[in-house]
Amino acid sequence: MPRFDVTIAGELNLDLILYGLPEQLLPERELLADRMMLTLGSSSAIVAHNLAALGSRVGFQSRIGDDPLGQIALDRLKEGSVEVSKVRIVSGSTTTGLTVILHHGAWRNMLTYAGTIAELSWNDLDLEYLGDSRHFHFSSYYLQRGLRPRVGELLQTMKSRGLTISLDTNDDPDDRWGGDLHEVLRYVDVFLPNEREACKAAGTDDLEAAIQKLSELVPLIVVKLGRKGALAQRGKERFTAPSREVTPVDTVGAGDSFDAGFLHEYIRGSDLPTCLASGNRAGALSTTRPGGTEAFRGVAHREAFLRKIR
Repeated sequence: MPRFDVTIAGELNLDLILYGLPEQLLPERELLADRMMLTLGSSSAIVAHNLAALGSRVGFQSRIGDDPLGQIALDRLKEGSVEVSKVRIVSGSTTTGLTVILHHGAWRNMLTYAGTIAELSWNDLDLEYLGDSRHFHFSSYYLQRGLRPRVGELLQTMKSRGLTISLDTNDDPDDRWGGDLHEVLRYVDVFLPNEREACKAAGTDDLEAAIQKLSELVPLIVVKLGRKGALAQRGKERFTAPSREVTPVDTVGAGDSFDAGFLHEYIRGSDLPTCLASGNRAGALSTTRPGGTEAFRGVAHREAFLRKIR
């Protein structure tokens, strides 16, 4: 029996979310937000935290700075029952990354200081630790610049140890969507983009064409469609699931929370309709409180929501 259900190697940082700012940020003006939230951020850490909250055994590796922001982020994962003994805390001039999110209701600006996110490298990884699992998940492919040249090797190594593999690229800040992604996809069992990311990864503006192209590269592609729910394509088979009706506080981390909900069922061998429904529930839960993990931290709130939304 492997030690973990899911292992993750990725970025660990906080999100600073500012609400109520004007849409146009005028230069040389002091602009006031009406609310703020400092919360656990980063796609990799949000997936890890929320998977653990749903009951999966999660091991997590990362690299953070020896600074207060890194310690807060690490403590949040510990409080969420994620195993973090292999997270490296490194002294030096590069500090833990931070994302500042300017929330404008239906849309947002995201400003990221990469910091130690971009410094995580092959030498930081404990492959025995990561391989002692049923499944390996990788997020933020384009942010992890130190590790990216060897991501294909990392996934191949996990695959050789019998793990299934999932990948969520998230956005490419350079908007290049390099061709090396297709080489990495050779080792992926489940690809988890949103609609825009699927089109970018496939090099087309047409979602249907993107799905068909990507489904030739990976056994299972799962596309997050926001208010339209989600779909899964496995070969010629297609499954869809509607979104869950909620009044959102914000959508920060909703896609990562979907990943957690989907993978929680996937690793247990559930059928795809069950996996999609679980992903949509987790994504909807995430939107009921600010940030990507706050709705999962409160046990009473989380359990009441999941009982209600079946």
